[in-house]
Amino acid sequence: MGALGQDRAGGELMDLTLTEDQELVQRTARELLAARADSASARVAGAEPGGYSAALWKEFVELGWTGLAFDADLGGFLEACLLFEELGRFAVPSPLLTSVVCGMAAPSVREDVSAGRVHTYARVVDGVAELVPYAASADAFVVSDGSAVSVVPAGDVVSVERQDVIGLDPKYRVRFDSLPSAVPAGDVESFGAAAVCAEMVGGAQAVLDETVAYAGQRSQFGKPIGSFQAVQHHCANMAIDVLGARFIAYEAIWRLARGLDAATEVAVAKSWVSEAYQRVCALGHQVHGAIGFTAEHDLHFHTRHAIASALTYGDPDTHTDRLATLIGMP
Repeated sequence: MGALGQDRAGGELMDLTLTEDQELVQRTARELLAARADSASARVAGAEPGGYSAALWKEFVELGWTGLAFDADLGGFLEACLLFEELGRFAVPSPLLTSVVCGMAAPSVREDVSAGRVHTYARVVDGVAELVPYAASADAFVVSDGSAVSVVPAGDVVSVERQDVIGLDPKYRVRFDSLPSAVPAGDVESFGAAAVCAEMVGGAQAVLDETVAYAGQRSQFGKPIGSFQAVQHHCANMAIDVLGARFIAYEAIWRLARGLDAATEVAVAKSWVSEAYQRVCALGHQVHGAIGFTAEHDLHFHTRHAIASALTYGDPDTHTDRLATLIGMP
């Protein structure tokens, strides 16, 4: 990743260069997901009962990745975000992100999440939570009212209803009768937004890589379309967005992982990365032409992922408004 800088409080030096252990985590995840693409990607996982590969989830548990964010000896939140980035790169639906966010919100569930029990995060209003990922597969729900969270076993919910969504993760409307005693929620929304940013960075990188490869293979007028200046400009703009998205996202992730105030960085990251990912997908479609819109091509999975992810844990407008408040704009 390779970036150094003083944090805005003038304290610890921020270093986004990956350590050997972090590079190992990232490389192992990339190799595993590349090997499981035919059995765990969005193209096939949607047919699974829970909307994700149960076999791949079992491998995550055996590798200790479900507990990576909670154990300093194993890694931490930044290391978990490297996994989310690779999930986004390969468009692999998984309850890993929402389960980890639950653990960040409610330390009492971390042992269960580490053991492989699926948890999902739900923001409830008047007893109903909309767009709850993996609710039909969840062993428990971490439910927030905005200021506190409660842990609700799956057997205690009133109903779980599948919703029709554009994204890759299955979403549900969940009704709760009553919530048990709550504990402070902490900064769970920030952890969730930052984690989604990491996933979006991986997706954007995949679109860039696929587009550059296609531009070198597809010929028009007797030469590769990658030799045309307009196509080169598109690819260059995509690369700028991907690089910027990675640095902005991991600055927020780095601060969260070290327990530093990251409200401003998370607001910047979620608003900017959400839009950058969609720009990258739009340019990718322009370079690919009609083939990118077909069901046979994988580009549309990333486009769907970009649209849905932009709305998760606050859309760009929400985070832009939050940023304006944080920096004192009227």
